[in-house]
Amino acid sequence: MTSTTATPAAPAALVLEDGRIFRGTSYGATGTALGEAVFATGMTGYQETITDPSYARQLVVQTAPHIGNTGVNSEDAESRRIWVAGYIVRDAARRPSNWRSERSLDEELVEQGIVGIQGVDTRAITRHLREHKTMRAGIFSGNAADATDKELVDAVLASAPMEGARLAEEVSVDEAYVVEPKDHGWDAEPRFSIAAIDLGIKAMTPVRFAERGVRVHVLPATATLEDVKAVNPDGFFMSNGPGDPATADAQVKLLRSVLDEKLPYFGICFGNQILGRALGFGTYKLRYGHRGINQPVMDRRTGKVEITSQNHGFAVDAPLDGATQAPEERYGRVEVSHVSLNDDVVEGLACLDIPAFSVQYHPEAAAGPHDAAYLFDRFIDLMDGTRDGKTANESKDPVDSAHPADADNAAAGSEKSAAPKNSDTKTEDKK
Repeated sequence: MTSTTATPAAPAALVLEDGRIFRGTSYGATGTALGEAVFATGMTGYQETITDPSYARQLVVQTAPHIGNTGVNSEDAESRRIWVAGYIVRDAARRPSNWRSERSLDEELVEQGIVGIQGVDTRAITRHLREHKTMRAGIFSGNAADATDKELVDAVLASAPMEGARLAEEVSVDEAYVVEPKDHGWDAEPRFSIAAIDLGIKAMTPVRFAERGVRVHVLPATATLEDVKAVNPDGFFMSNGPGDPATADAQVKLLRSVLDEKLPYFGICFGNQILGRALGFGTYKLRYGHRGINQPVMDRRTGKVEITSQNHGFAVDAPLDGATQAPEERYGRVEVSHVSLNDDVVEGLACLDIPAFSVQYHPEAAAGPHDAAYLFDRFIDLMDGTRDGKTANESKDPVDSAHPADADNAAAGSEKSAAPKNSDTKTEDKK
């Protein structure tokens, strides 16, 4: 990516690999940005979005029309820098208006060299990506936008696809660090200590643990089992992160070693996909992914629906109907604990014979709702139970494969049935 000082009136173009071109003006730095075009549906939380390492090598389309209204500040960033490869908005704020604002989003994009485009129809872009799938794209502004359409499309087609991309090591920290409970409102001795592998971790995640009295040793993506054992943890955690989970062989090997040690495990997003692979399941690329802070998920154990924050383009390919034997048989039975209510994508896994579970979404609520905060407490309960000699997650009884409410109705002889899905609803293709 190349960049120069922002020129607000400079011409800019968003070019998709299938030849579709959207023209607007530059936003942030000018130059060229290449990556995978994806859309995020959050109405708020744009600063957390652009600083989420899971967006590495992606051009983010914000479906909300007004972006930049509240500016940016030094407190809300979820990592050490902006990670989006490029930024696409419809109506950029002319000036920020918020008491916490320290500078404009435009200024922040310029400072960090992030090429963006404004004044384009983000609804049309989103519909195009939803119908035709996420795809490689490029933002070209300033002199870079002067090339012919064919030259711009050829530049996009020459860029690397997300399939096969190994990015976790690129966004991870180089050295380990510790997040202490006492620095986040906990006024007693730590209850537990965990080793957390940074595959693209968001800053709020270890904070959520620390608030509950858990000391977090954050380790690089390249950490070994010896590195994990060196911090003498009560539990093991793998974070969210970018890239194709099919490339995470080193992390899968590490997790299998941890599971063999019967150390309690909790994974988020990329950590969910790695657990799936460690158990022997495959992963696949979603047609357009789940990105935003308004994604509905059902906890199949309780029947409760959570509105969740998500950012993933890959998913675990595991059976939805009750408990099943893990393909890696030494890990016993596993079930899909959470499922997307939009398209039935696997949103969580729970092992029934070893202390391990994971979810595909982001319960740290940065940005996003707090519906899933209980998962941090569930992991603490798992570590506490393992101390007492238990080795199963919550219970060895599998969750009913039906919606619990439906199961109750059936038991009571109710004639009510679950409403059928809208036949017009598009579902993700396993491609």
